[in-house]
Amino acid sequence: MSLAFCGNENNSLAYNVDRGVLNNGCFLDALNVVPHIFLLFITFPILFIGWGSQSSKVHIHHSTWLHFPGHNLRWLLTFILLFVLVCEIAEGIVSDGFTQSLHLHLYMPAGLAFMAGITSIIYYHNIETSNFPKLLLALLFYWVLAFLMKTIKFAKYTEHSVGLRQLRYCITGLLALLYGLLLAVEINVILGRRYLCFTEATEVKPPEDLQDLGVRFLQPFVNLLSKATYWWMNTFITAAHRRPIDLKVIGKLPIAMRALTNYLKLCKAFESQRRPLGSMPQGPKWIWRALRQAFGRPLIISITFRFLADLLGFAGPLCISGIVHHISKDNRTIQPPLLGVYFISSQEFLANAYVLAVLLFFALILQRTFLQASYYVAIETGINLRGAIQTKIYNKIMRLCTSNMSMGELTVGQICNLVAIDTNQLMWFFFLCPNLWAMPVQIIVGVILLYYLLGISALIGATVIAVLAPVQYFVATKLSQAQKSTLEYSSERLKKTNELLRGIKLLKLYAWEHIFCHSVEETRGKELTSLQTFALYTSISIFMNAAIPIAAVLTTFVVHVHISEEADLSPAVAFASLSLFHILVTPLFLLSSVVRSTVKALVSAQKLSEFFSSDEIGDEQEPNATMPTGPSNHKTIPSGPRNHNNKYQAVVSTQLSHNVLRTLCFLEIITSGYFTWTDGTPTLSNVNIKVPFGQLTMIVGQVGCGKSSLLLAALGEMQRVSGTVTWNMMTDSEGEQVVTCQVTEDWMRLRGSVAYASQKPWLLNATLVENITFEMPMIKPRYKAVIEACSLQPDIDILPQGDQTEIGERGIILSGGQRQRIGVARALYQQTNVVLLDDPFSALDIHLSDHLMQEGIRKLLREEKRTVVLVTHKLQYLPHADWIIAMKDGTIQTEGTLKDIQNSDPKLFEQWKTLMHRQDGEFEKSMTVLERKNLRRAMYSKEASKTEEEHEEESVESEEDDSLSQAMRHRTTIPWRSCGVYLSSAGLLLPLLLLSQLFKHTLMVAIDYWLAHWTSHVITAKMDECGFSHSWYLSVFSVLCCLGIVLCLVTSVAVEWTGLRVAKELHHNLLSKIILAPMRLFETTPLGNILNRFSSDTNTIDQHIPATLECLSRSTLLCVSALGVISYVTPVFLIALVPLAIACYFIQKYFRVASRDLQQLEDSTQLPLLSHFSETVEGLTTIRAFRYESRFRQRLLEYTDANNIASLFLTAANRWLEVRMEYVGTCVVLIAAVASISNSLYNHLSTGLVGLGLTYALMVSNYLNWMVRNLADMEVQLGSVKRINGLLKTEPENYEGLMAASQVPDGWPRQGEIQIQNLSVRYDTTLKPVLKQVNAHISPGQKVGICGRTGSGKSSFSLAFFRMVDTFEGRIIIDDIDIAKLPLQTLRSRFSIILQDPILFSGTIRFNLDPEMKATDDMLWEALEIAQLKPVVKTLPGGLDAMVTEGGENFSQGQRQLFCLARAFVRKSSILIMDEATASIDMATESILQKVVMTAFADRTVVTIAHRVHTILNADLVIVMKRGIILEYDRPQALLEKEDSVFSAFVKADK
Repeated sequence: MSLAFCGNENNSLAYNVDRGVLNNGCFLDALNVVPHIFLLFITFPILFIGWGSQSSKVHIHHSTWLHFPGHNLRWLLTFILLFVLVCEIAEGIVSDGFTQSLHLHLYMPAGLAFMAGITSIIYYHNIETSNFPKLLLALLFYWVLAFLMKTIKFAKYTEHSVGLRQLRYCITGLLALLYGLLLAVEINVILGRRYLCFTEATEVKPPEDLQDLGVRFLQPFVNLLSKATYWWMNTFITAAHRRPIDLKVIGKLPIAMRALTNYLKLCKAFESQRRPLGSMPQGPKWIWRALRQAFGRPLIISITFRFLADLLGFAGPLCISGIVHHISKDNRTIQPPLLGVYFISSQEFLANAYVLAVLLFFALILQRTFLQASYYVAIETGINLRGAIQTKIYNKIMRLCTSNMSMGELTVGQICNLVAIDTNQLMWFFFLCPNLWAMPVQIIVGVILLYYLLGISALIGATVIAVLAPVQYFVATKLSQAQKSTLEYSSERLKKTNELLRGIKLLKLYAWEHIFCHSVEETRGKELTSLQTFALYTSISIFMNAAIPIAAVLTTFVVHVHISEEADLSPAVAFASLSLFHILVTPLFLLSSVVRSTVKALVSAQKLSEFFSSDEIGDEQEPNATMPTGPSNHKTIPSGPRNHNNKYQAVVSTQLSHNVLRTLCFLEIITSGYFTWTDGTPTLSNVNIKVPFGQLTMIVGQVGCGKSSLLLAALGEMQRVSGTVTWNMMTDSEGEQVVTCQVTEDWMRLRGSVAYASQKPWLLNATLVENITFEMPMIKPRYKAVIEACSLQPDIDILPQGDQTEIGERGIILSGGQRQRIGVARALYQQTNVVLLDDPFSALDIHLSDHLMQEGIRKLLREEKRTVVLVTHKLQYLPHADWIIAMKDGTIQTEGTLKDIQNSDPKLFEQWKTLMHRQDGEFEKSMTVLERKNLRRAMYSKEASKTEEEHEEESVESEEDDSLSQAMRHRTTIPWRSCGVYLSSAGLLLPLLLLSQLFKHTLMVAIDYWLAHWTSHVITAKMDECGFSHSWYLSVFSVLCCLGIVLCLVTSVAVEWTGLRVAKELHHNLLSKIILAPMRLFETTPLGNILNRFSSDTNTIDQHIPATLECLSRSTLLCVSALGVISYVTPVFLIALVPLAIACYFIQKYFRVASRDLQQLEDSTQLPLLSHFSETVEGLTTIRAFRYESRFRQRLLEYTDANNIASLFLTAANRWLEVRMEYVGTCVVLIAAVASISNSLYNHLSTGLVGLGLTYALMVSNYLNWMVRNLADMEVQLGSVKRINGLLKTEPENYEGLMAASQVPDGWPRQGEIQIQNLSVRYDTTLKPVLKQVNAHISPGQKVGICGRTGSGKSSFSLAFFRMVDTFEGRIIIDDIDIAKLPLQTLRSRFSIILQDPILFSGTIRFNLDPEMKATDDMLWEALEIAQLKPVVKTLPGGLDAMVTEGGENFSQGQRQLFCLARAFVRKSSILIMDEATASIDMATESILQKVVMTAFADRTVVTIAHRVHTILNADLVIVMKRGIILEYDRPQALLEKEDSVFSAFVKADK
């Protein structure tokens, strides 16, 4: 068949030009080629020159992305144009099939037009990015020419009575219209940018965001194609392979998406709902209204996209039906040619199976694009909404009444829940909102189509699905209940684990670890029972998801065959309805989660509305007042929120007379003030006070008399019932001007910044230096002076990074005293005129208090003439005060100077005098030394872990120079080993799991294959016109379906049970390993790390991995089986599969790395946001006193934006993946369709198999991206297994001994004789020895004292008895037995030890004294009596069964230490070791303890490690140690007699 433009039949009408050239169809088509050729010739050189110059610039900066007018409309019209041109090409090819020779003119012009269309948009895009509109002239000419040619062609068709029945007529008309519209768009650009016919072109600037190089999130700015396919993300995702993604890489948020922008939008929506009188409406309704007003528009766009996607989704089943239907019958009708060529109608066009395949391809591409666009818009809106609500909550917190907090109406926890949970619930509701509207449409259209295909039987099948939907909902509610109860048990287990880890040293020393381990296991057992319920309901849910479609299809076909003998069960009907059932099931599965999400969102809105309507500061109505104002000597007074209706006038008064000046020489005056926290009786009543300028005022009084409240009242934190608070602010100009402001509703604006140190110190989760400077610029000399005044230097020296050390949330690594001094240092450092200190000495010992008083308050603050108000209990400082306010029961007892009070109230003065002396005389314990020691220990263990990590890193670096590339390689590989560890823990369940999954998917394929076989036979029977009996086919089909349903149940149960088994195994192994691990592990690994293995990692293994594993295996097996079926039907498909598989591999490879980074980034940016909220709530009074609200708001906006941009990038990355995977899926559908149609037409492939292949091809496109998403999730979750497995490799202590436990004599050790021979010990084989060749002999019953400086090896000496350290040389013999031969458990259970830090566990007192439950009540009471605790315990409810809270918080430090003594006594061992046991108790308790030890342990060997040397002066023997060796070894008297002995030097220093 030869080629010719107009065809080459002899009798061809194609060359007939008798009636004029324009009446020849072929010539008309040739004419239409002209504009396209013109465009291609003109634009190609420009594009090549342009691209050549661009490549030298490498990458045009995106600030040149200036969209020309009509940008989006142009892209849309171009897409429609290209689609219509494809139809024109197809129409030409199909109509050409009716003749003998090939007529190129039918489709070649359309092909050229297609090329020109693509060129036009590429050309336009390049001109737009280089912002050079004059070059658009070429396009203007092109549109004019194309429009003219198409119009001429259309007019000629009309003239020759070609009408709407002919498809080519419609296409030509459409093209003329499209070219006309594009011409209009082009003219619009000229009018908008004035680059032609105008003297001056319009100046335009790129959007503000793009002028900022920091904005990297380009979705709002790129063109339509890039928006739809997330093309701009390519560079970002591929770059993640080269370097990890962090906040620097993702840059800033575009302005429209920032929290502030959205917050203002939300506020505007709230404001518009104000009632005429200005009051705000209450209740959750107004929240919903405001959200709808602020964020409704994008949601409507999202819903529209979703509708379009859902409607296009039905193209799949309809096209399958059409294709299979048309293959099975051959139909052609030939009409006479017009204008020398053949025209076909649209019915004939759509009767072509190939055309349907191409249309299906386009429909799927569009459907996927719309669906992803809908998801993206909904999620972006949700994220914007979350940011806005979080900002609104924060601004509300800033104005909250302190009484709400202190009275427990609102707790920090509740507020954090609002931020962490409720805002997320609303966000999720917005994500799922489009489903609410789309579901009904999907269901209705689906049922109508099924009814059209199958008649009444379809409704029965749909009913099966509908009936099971409520069951789904029931299962979903049960699931959330099971999750709640699991959560309760796991938090109880965590509490126990936490106690176990914190007290691990004591547990090991007393050999009690197994008791506590058992207790944790018991709670874990309860948790696992709850998890079983959870697993059961999860498996039911999974089972229903898989089984409902099978049940529905089975019911439908059974009914369909039985209703009528003549039932049409052709492959076209069967497979189209199969696809429709798959579509129908999706909304019903989503139903339960959408309903749950809606309910949760309603509850959250209710909570938010309650929170927003809670009391604010300064809400109460004030008596009208005038305020003289003027400049203050505060350089800036940060303004609070401005009130909308300022009811007060401000009167400026200058040049006040001297009389007035004298009355105003007080900074702060409160007159007849009544203040309250709640609505009850006032906490402070009839308060009249004055605070003098630039002087030290002290407020004293008993505990609870309202001293702190007075400060807060002055700061405006309390609700004022009546009275006034006046703040006067002197200026620097010699007192010429004075500012007074009364605390009224506007007090927030007028009172300047006040440095305030609260009683309970409030610290930020930041470095120590940031806590002290607190947003102020760093002034080195001032900072040094403050550090010196607060004696912080020694503490800073201990910290690993000095003052740059992060001190953790709430200053977690510091002791109370250290925290308090940092709080005071902050107040001293600020350059405010007023300093309020609320009991700054409460946690400090006497030396520090004195130092702080002298250096800090008297020197530093007085020199700067600052006004200081000091609340204190330390009456010895009263003589330093310039003004004293004495309080009693919420009123002012008296005020004045000390002299005034001595005269006016001598009785009170005498009372003070006696107290002053007593406090001075009392020798207080030196807590500071101890605190520093504890800090040093905490830091040592941290440092050790750090250095270990550094060593590891160094070794890695030395082995591998390009360690970064190795790390990058490591990031791209899936942790298969962890997967192996996980699956191997499943034991025998693993083969069951694998087999059941394989069998299930094989059966699924078998069911569909049988359907194909059955329906093909129906058609052949019809063609042969012989009878056909369905019964045999139907019975086999039913059996297969029932088996399939059973297997669905088996697999779902197998997956969940495997998960449970693994969770049980891993936790059990982890706990056993940790319990037996050597102490070194706990000293070098931060506790939080170990706890995380038990909390978040265990939770992931318990609840998340099984579900992800199930999803992953299901989607993978579905894809594999689908590809297998398609390859079986059309083997040619395998060739096309190779490039597609390669594409998929690279897409998933790049996506997994970027996705993991972004997920971690999202999690890590959420933590600072939440901790900022909790910090703000806890430090509200401090922030408001300092006037730092605006700074903290700014910081919140930064945290929120950082979190939101991570979430947005994660969303965009997910969409990037899904769009690509779904496009690959649509290619699979197209290739499968074309191959199977050809196979059927030429090789007579049965129509049933064609239907089967197409149905499976549609499935692939749905499951491909699920597979990759689950793979990425699985990879993140397997990290938990990897981390736990890391701990499982820990070497346990050697618990076995050479002797069996039964061989050890019962009462051993009876005498308590200790021989230490040549002993050397170290903490680890890699470390230096801490004791070097120590020799000593301790006789039975001797009292031995060991002393030495910190780090001399005293504690290591005591730990050697318990084999807690590695003894590598020498031995310890106790009562003739070498302790190295004993089993560890036996050895440790025979000694008693009292540690320096008293440790109590939550439980009863009985449990704390004797967890083994061996002792009788009498023995316990005796032990308590010896420890002087009997009277205390007697008064407690329950006596021995009274509860001890976590960490023994309900007892004082001293009492806790005495409990530890009682615990040691209960054991009644003949050897007692006291490791600095008296360090944390006061002198009185210490002397009691010493007496007790001497009397109660008179006949036992006692080894005391001394912190204060005077405690061992009565010992029989003293050992002085230095750097691990014994320096002196003698009786204390003998050593004291030697003048030069180290011991006597210690004793002198201690006096």
